[in-house]
Amino acid sequence: MTRILFVDRDGTLIEEPADFQIDAYEKLRFVPGVIPAMLKLRDEGFEFVIVTNQDGLGTENFPREHFIGPHELMMQVFASQGIRFREVLIDESFPHENKPTRKPGIDLVLHYLRDRSIDLDGSAMVGDRDTDIEFARNLGIRGFKLGPGLESWESIAHALVDAPRTAVVERNTKETRIRVELDLDRSGTADIHTGLGYFDHMLDQIGKHGGFYLALRCDGDLHIDEHHTVEDSALALGQALRQAIGDKRGIGRYGAAAEQADEAGGGSEPLRGGIVLPMDETLARAALDFSGRPYFVFDGVFPREQVGELPTELVTHFFRSLCETAGLNLHLSVRGENAHHMVEASFKAFARALRQAIARQGRELPSTKEAL
Repeated sequence: MTRILFVDRDGTLIEEPADFQIDAYEKLRFVPGVIPAMLKLRDEGFEFVIVTNQDGLGTENFPREHFIGPHELMMQVFASQGIRFREVLIDESFPHENKPTRKPGIDLVLHYLRDRSIDLDGSAMVGDRDTDIEFARNLGIRGFKLGPGLESWESIAHALVDAPRTAVVERNTKETRIRVELDLDRSGTADIHTGLGYFDHMLDQIGKHGGFYLALRCDGDLHIDEHHTVEDSALALGQALRQAIGDKRGIGRYGAAAEQADEAGGGSEPLRGGIVLPMDETLARAALDFSGRPYFVFDGVFPREQVGELPTELVTHFFRSLCETAGLNLHLSVRGENAHHMVEASFKAFARALRQAIARQGRELPSTKEAL
């Protein structure tokens, strides 16, 4: 079945000028990111249909000949990049006429409702106005509103093509207020704020080396101590991971990684198999399984009670709490001399193992029990 991306024109494909009429060549400007995003969607099998309201097109105030030139140039530019439109549907009425062909009305696209070869569940609408989103709702398809602080063409293509595994978790108690956002299929700079600088740095390692976007903000009772902030952040992050992974079909499930010492500095033996990364005198190993059965095993002794504002006793408590809500079985070991290196290597090793475990490898459920 064919998936259709219905798109508005002005403000969506091309920038809309202050007078709302693109009636001269010099007014033609493409919306940033539109061409690479549409190429990605084209390669995924989407076909494109423009649905646009052009108020009073053909009247004295908006002569048709002024519209045609810039419009045809726009179409030529898209065609030169390999982007072609199945149809261009234009309503020329004014808002006060309330014609059913004018968005959010759907009379211009009724033939797509009748065409059984069209996959409406997989189709979508992109526009820059509320009427575009209402049009999508009337048509029974997914709607994306383009604009600052809303959607970008990059995020729209990502949502439609990559079927991202995302989660938003809010955890609010008398001790902490936490919000976690995850996108396991998009890398990006982590946005971490817990009030504990070194802990922020460690959470940043999880996103960076785990290969996914992570945002975590925590407003905790640091006037008491660090415990609740660290524990509840772990619980919320674990819940978000479990939610984002969903039914676990297609994931690697297992992950194993290691941070290895420099042989000259630590004298450790090279690890065999898995991922090996150096971190001075420290060696950390992590192995995990998204089994749904929480279990945490730790082997190591930190030479200091605190690194920055983070008590080292809370490192193991963090991973244990995360395992509880994520449904993880995690084995973690570390040895070294520098507590900073040891804690950081532990977080990095966990993140690298996690990266393997969440990687998509098809659609099969990785369990002979057919349940995880």
